[in-house]
Amino acid sequence: MHPWIAQRTEAFDSSGIRKVFDLAAKLTNPINLSIGQPDFDVPDEIKEAAIDAINSGKNAYSPTQGIAPLREKLKAEVSALYPGHSDRDLFVSSGTSGGLMLVMLSMINPGDEVIYLDPYFVMYPALVKMCGGVPVPVDSYPDFRLDPDRIAAAVTPRTKMILLNSPANPTGVTAAAEQLEAVARLAADREIALVSDEIYSRFFYDGDFVSPASFNDQTIVIDGFSKSHAMTGWRVGYVHGPSEIISVMLKLQQYSFVCAPQPAQWGALRAMEVNLGGHIDDYRRKRDIIYEGLADCYEVTKPNGAFYIFPKAPIASGEAFVERAIAQGLLIIPGKIFSAKDSHFRISFAAPDSTLRRGIEVLRELAKEAGN
Repeated sequence: MHPWIAQRTEAFDSSGIRKVFDLAAKLTNPINLSIGQPDFDVPDEIKEAAIDAINSGKNAYSPTQGIAPLREKLKAEVSALYPGHSDRDLFVSSGTSGGLMLVMLSMINPGDEVIYLDPYFVMYPALVKMCGGVPVPVDSYPDFRLDPDRIAAAVTPRTKMILLNSPANPTGVTAAAEQLEAVARLAADREIALVSDEIYSRFFYDGDFVSPASFNDQTIVIDGFSKSHAMTGWRVGYVHGPSEIISVMLKLQQYSFVCAPQPAQWGALRAMEVNLGGHIDDYRRKRDIIYEGLADCYEVTKPNGAFYIFPKAPIASGEAFVERAIAQGLLIIPGKIFSAKDSHFRISFAAPDSTLRRGIEVLRELAKEAGN
């Protein structure tokens, strides 16, 4: 290692997803079911709001906590959801990834343990290690459900935080209200910080979304506009939670990200008025297409949210199976990127129907070959 490079950078590797993206660039007309972002464009009215902001000179730094109209509208929405939370404050972050980094930097000391489910979003262990913390993944195989007993068993005197993600990346699985309540009450009883990554909260296909904040008024919630409004490149998220925690996160944002891009914040303000029902219905239909196309030849849990499905590979190694798929022009992500286990693979069904059907055809053929 170069003598100038900090040792903390050795604690984690680059995201394996980027390596698949590099492969995609080398293929002609790939069947791309790897990308974790919506396949629809940012709605025109959101674009126009950002353009108007640029043209009217709203191009400087915003306040670190976000532009007042967006913050006030978000606070009103959150207050309506959690009327009994007298100490809940909110700020606009530079994307939900920025929010995740700030919550870790604000709360995790070297040696502190952070519990989360395995499979997990790739950023979780990396951010914990970046702060000198200890990742504690809790096995959720085979159905990827949140099991409060498994969470409780992982708690030690060094546990500082429980990090939940429902609907989840990479599985698309959602936690039931009673499971979330049990974990929320466990965190409250043991005085453990509870963080809820809710970036896929609007992609909820069966029943109604439930946040653990409904059961624990100290929950720190991270959400944003990237996935719901296809604004992945705009970098506008938001965080709400106890005012003292939010204040520390804001102090760190001031000395790191400074603020979310101001024109994008005006776009996000307009986004709050955009009806997403048609897109959600479309993704529910896509979920059904991919699940029904694979359920009879793969071991797979039906996702209730997000836009991912996480089948078990028909051979011993998920990574080796992904290599076979890529050889057939199908881009999917090996499950070991999100897990200690190399048994599954992730599909993003945020793709045109024709691409989904081509991918299903390849996957069914690969399953048939594996069975011979």
